Amino acid sequence: MRDDSGFRHSGRENRDQTVAASEPEPAAASASQDPARGQRFVRSARLEDIDTIVAIQVAAWRSMYADVLPDEVITELAGAEAGERFREQWHSSLRSPPTSWHRLLVSTERRAVVGFAALGPAGDPDRWPATDAEIYALHVDPDHVRLGHGSRLLNACVDHLTEDGFHAVHVWTLEAPNPLRAFVEAAGWAPDGARRELDVGERVPMVRFHASIGERTG
Repeated sequence: MRDDSGFRHSGRENRDQTVAASEPEPAAASASQDPARGQRFVRSARLEDIDTIVAIQVAAWRSMYADVLPDEVITELAGAEAGERFREQWHSSLRSPPTSWHRLLVSTERRAVVGFAALGPAGDPDRWPATDAEIYALHVDPDHVRLGHGSRLLNACVDHLTEDGFHAVHVWTLEAPNPLRAFVEAAGWAPDGARRELDVGERVPMVRFHASIGERTG
């Protein structure tokens, strides 16, 4: 089956650019009630993060889509073969990204990786990769949801993409109700009418959500 592991190639050409880690979210006044709050950050992924990224990816898929995808697909995603494939794809993505606009970010808590997001130029044929971006994957460990990690990752994605000159960003999600769809809808994203199907032995409908992130000129 096709998965979001690794970066998609796009038509946007490469350029030299230093990839900076996102700034940490300032601790709120309630940090004394939640000591870990001031230790939650978003940064660029490292090679040593890959095993944890794969574990989060599998756990998130099982948690989010267990009621949507067939049982055999969930079992396949959690298997050793799929895990090794994901690991190789993420390793390649970090070592040889298609362009310098492709990024892999992780959210951490007390230095432990608890979520990740992959982003870069849009790969869909109806999008223009010079101005349109895509979040290829965004997952948080099920044991660390509702702690702001998803929002921090999404904000970091938008910040990086805006700095890189993109004007719009989209993400694909299953059409059926699921946490990712609810998350982007709550963030103000809207479906743009594009649809496709995820082939997992049976056809699972997907929809595309988008948001404007920068001013268009001219």
